[in-house]
Amino acid sequence: MEQRQAGGSGLWVSSTALGTMTWGNDTDQAESSDLLTAFVDAGGTLVDTADVYNGGEGERILGRLLNGVVRRSDVIIATKTGHATDGHRPVDTSRRHLLASLEASLRRLQTDHVDLWQLHAHDPATPIEETLSALDAAVESGKARYVGVGNTTAWQFAAYAAWQRAGASGRNPVVTAAAEYSLLCREPERDLLPAAAALGAGVIAWASLGRGVLSGKYRRGVPQGSRASRPQMAPYVEPYLGEPSRRVVESVCTAAEGLGVSPLAVALSWVRDRPGVVSVAIGPRTAAQLDEVLGSDDVHLPEEIREALDDASRKR
Repeated sequence: MEQRQAGGSGLWVSSTALGTMTWGNDTDQAESSDLLTAFVDAGGTLVDTADVYNGGEGERILGRLLNGVVRRSDVIIATKTGHATDGHRPVDTSRRHLLASLEASLRRLQTDHVDLWQLHAHDPATPIEETLSALDAAVESGKARYVGVGNTTAWQFAAYAAWQRAGASGRNPVVTAAAEYSLLCREPERDLLPAAAALGAGVIAWASLGRGVLSGKYRRGVPQGSRASRPQMAPYVEPYLGEPSRRVVESVCTAAEGLGVSPLAVALSWVRDRPGVVSVAIGPRTAAQLDEVLGSDDVHLPEEIREALDDASRKR
């Protein structure tokens, strides 16, 4: 698997990241073990988790698998912080909350450091200098190696990144920006991708299959067992099930048929090879789904097909 440089930093990560959002819920520990082993065997390094995934169970399972199923040194652990769980407010990036959450993540992960520590959301109630001082403290203590942000607007990302770049020595650059990015969600192209490029950060794309819709599974309706068939997940998928999205899906499927590959491979390849994207985070629930994702790694779209997909998705 291709390894890419995260922005202008010394951190290199695999072009596909293994997401763990389903671990401890749809995916049990035995299945998670199979996924992690296959991912590392294929050359994958970046494993993406968060302190709030299934109440921290995603981190706990990953921690139990490190140095058992794979070596700690074989993976780049990226976890996220910032969502509050005490009920007082949804987001908390205060120094108090962030540093306490990092200690809790390290305990669950059974490691002394994370490779990439990311803000999961923007907190308008906390000054960015306080938030960033906590990220710097984590790096200086050796408990985090690099820092990133996610799910921000372009101006929010720019505020974080510019503050770090403009400061005195001791501030650590923001090396990644995570964002939803797919043929059905191209908003990052307007300003986040240019901002990240200008400020030396690489983009980690998530939901690059259009929340599963670009795989083509919903072309004939909502299949039983799919995310959209479950009441708790249906609102997440339904925004991409309308007629504008259907036209994009059909374009993806037409391209896939012409190339002799799956719609999934076309959709992932389109995002993976966009300028500024350092990695595509995918959260397969089963080994079969991961096999299909890994099989797409060598698919590179001809320029005329990329242009046709660009055109189809811009009309959405």
